[in-house]
Amino acid sequence: MTDAPDHAAAHRALPPVICYPTDTLPQPDMATYAAARDGMTKLSEVIAPPREAATFEVPAGHIFRISSIEGPQVGDLNLWNANDLSERFYSGKTRALHGTHVNTGDRLWSSFPTLRPMATIIHDTLGWYGIDDFGGGVHDVIGTRCDPYTGNLLQGGHYHHCCHSNLTRALADHAGLPLAEAEGHVHDVLNVFMCTGFTRDTGQYFMKASPVRPGDYIDFLAEIDLLGALSACPGGDCGSEHSSDVAPCHPLKIEVFAPAPGTLDGWQSPPPNGYDRSHGR
Repeated sequence: MTDAPDHAAAHRALPPVICYPTDTLPQPDMATYAAARDGMTKLSEVIAPPREAATFEVPAGHIFRISSIEGPQVGDLNLWNANDLSERFYSGKTRALHGTHVNTGDRLWSSFPTLRPMATIIHDTLGWYGIDDFGGGVHDVIGTRCDPYTGNLLQGGHYHHCCHSNLTRALADHAGLPLAEAEGHVHDVLNVFMCTGFTRDTGQYFMKASPVRPGDYIDFLAEIDLLGALSACPGGDCGSEHSSDVAPCHPLKIEVFAPAPGTLDGWQSPPPNGYDRSHGR
């Protein structure tokens, strides 16, 4: 450790500056989205079994809901453009724009070069949680997903029901891809229902038992045609273990709804990002 310089206290006292002020972002029309949700009609549902993943498709302008149905359970969510797997959810940019945890009115953004909203959160029964005294919140975009590579690095062995592998198998089965090719499309997730944060002293990523209970859900409006995959995490509510065959685990339900008739008349998917991709050349 080096000695602190004379200006250390002054620099620590400097106020933070928000990197990406979002005042100029196009804002979702939440009143219209609420109306679309109020009269929506269920089209389909799929269950993500404990320690497994399931895929689902959502047409643009439709709504999908992820629900806790039997017990406290967190889920790892991947999203792709249903017509182009190279456009996928970009958790890092979503975090930079909206913060470490997302809630109603926040949007899930896609990867470069499209960088546009893929989905908008339009209702969340866990919106009451906020940020707790440990700095923890729900629905994080800071964790990457449990995976067999980190597990092998830290504990050894070959655990196959972590979320990365669950998502890989689910996408491979849905798209008819070899596992190795499907794995390349699996990406950092939205940790649905997961309660997480960073420790104040060491800055380490932590988890704690999720407050989710049967009947809780989160609703999204699909801004583009979506292919989704959701893994019911082997950590269960993530109150004790991260990847485990011991932690109590429960299924998660994904439902797809058509919006109330007429409520989205004239609505359009957001266009790809307007940057010209010249990169100064």
